[in-house]
Amino acid sequence: MTLICHFIAGTETGEAERTGPVYNPATGEAHRTVAFASIAEVEQAIAAAKAAGPAWRETSLIKRADVFFRLRQILAERTPELAAIVTSEHGKVLSDAAGEVSRGIENVEFAAGLVHLLKGERAEQVSRGVDVHSVKQPVGVVACITPFNFPVMVPLWMVASAIACGNTVVLKPSEKDPSAAIWLAKAFQEAGLPDGVLNVVNGDKVAVDTLLDSPDVKAVSFVGSTPIAKSIYERASANGKRVQALGGAKNHMVVMPDADIDGAAAAAVSAAYGSAGERCMAVSVLVAVGEVADPLIASITEKVADLRIGDGTDAASEMGPLITREHRDRVESYVTGAAAEGATVLIDGTQRVAAGERLDGNGFFTGISLIDDVKPGMKLYEDEIFGPVLSVVRVDSYAEAVELINAHQFGNGVAIFTRDGGTARQFEFDIEVGMVGVNVPIPVPVGAFSFGGWKASLFGDSHIYGPESIHFYTRSKVVTTRWPDHTPAQVDLGFPSNH
Repeated sequence: MTLICHFIAGTETGEAERTGPVYNPATGEAHRTVAFASIAEVEQAIAAAKAAGPAWRETSLIKRADVFFRLRQILAERTPELAAIVTSEHGKVLSDAAGEVSRGIENVEFAAGLVHLLKGERAEQVSRGVDVHSVKQPVGVVACITPFNFPVMVPLWMVASAIACGNTVVLKPSEKDPSAAIWLAKAFQEAGLPDGVLNVVNGDKVAVDTLLDSPDVKAVSFVGSTPIAKSIYERASANGKRVQALGGAKNHMVVMPDADIDGAAAAAVSAAYGSAGERCMAVSVLVAVGEVADPLIASITEKVADLRIGDGTDAASEMGPLITREHRDRVESYVTGAAAEGATVLIDGTQRVAAGERLDGNGFFTGISLIDDVKPGMKLYEDEIFGPVLSVVRVDSYAEAVELINAHQFGNGVAIFTRDGGTARQFEFDIEVGMVGVNVPIPVPVGAFSFGGWKASLFGDSHIYGPESIHFYTRSKVVTTRWPDHTPAQVDLGFPSNH
């Protein structure tokens, strides 16, 4: 069985004292083993990153940009290879995995513009003979801790901008699907990135805590569940680090009475059940306004009748399994408990039937679930389920829909489906959520904008990737300059005045 080790200072390394299984979710079999880094191994990676920092910071911006141009080419040409790795450990279908790589490439393209992104500002003659300019300088060693659901895209959200800004990185991917991170590190190396600038350590809480506590790590980027995000934010910030910790979500999709019902239903199915619902931007709550609920549910039911669930390597599959058996059982517990909470289960995915066929009993499969009459206060509504479960909440008005969404603890993404431009504009104004889609069910911004939610979906001040990542991964330095002239020097103990 293949042992997935670490990538430190340009070399795969690690003799595992502790390991964990890496499953193929479609078969339920452990087909690889991942090494869990010791404290000493994490410290070795941090030391390698720190040692590589001065030379990388001194590397010209043009040479840095060249690395990203070459990396983009490698990713584009070898997308099928990387997508197959993702599918083998995560379970998502190959087309979805390839789409993840494509969205990750957007962040590489953004980072390739670093010559423009790292420009400072200058003002001359702010006082007689005095000029001021500002520069953006790297923060140092950055720790990037990434989730299982996007083992390519989320690392590139963080790593691309951090390295472009002149930092060095220790990446700790999810131990559930770690191979993609090693692949990315090797691709960076092939693109010309010097050894030690990007290091990968695999492991568990031991590795994470070592990164959070190390005085040599200056910033931490994290994506995961809200409880862990909050814990990481509190511990890392208490240690004096910059932190951006993205947490959970409960994304609502409002459907107004004037919406295109068929289009909204198709969007809901795609956004709720794509990648088996294991997306932080998946639609998990359908907010049906007025009399739209019944025709909307009917259209959704019709569209999912022939949905193909199966091994992600099968071109006929539209949805794959969940990441682990434990997670599958947790997701199904919300469905089996829905009736007791007063909800109505319209489609029961725990029966594990898709398109009239039983799902493979060995893999971590579940069917899609559709649940009506869901209300605030139900666990089904309040919790992030992170699986193919779509809840329908019925409301009487636009105002009730907005009040419902704004009251929820999460504020990651939201969508509204309507033909009315005034309603859409007002929704954008009213809603207390970080990313908004208008007739777009999964409003993940393109790489030139930044990604981030509000409320319990984000801990820290900066959103991830895009322009806000440049701010997060750099420190601004302001320089005030006066050059000697022939005016006699004078002593003045007063506070400097710019006149």
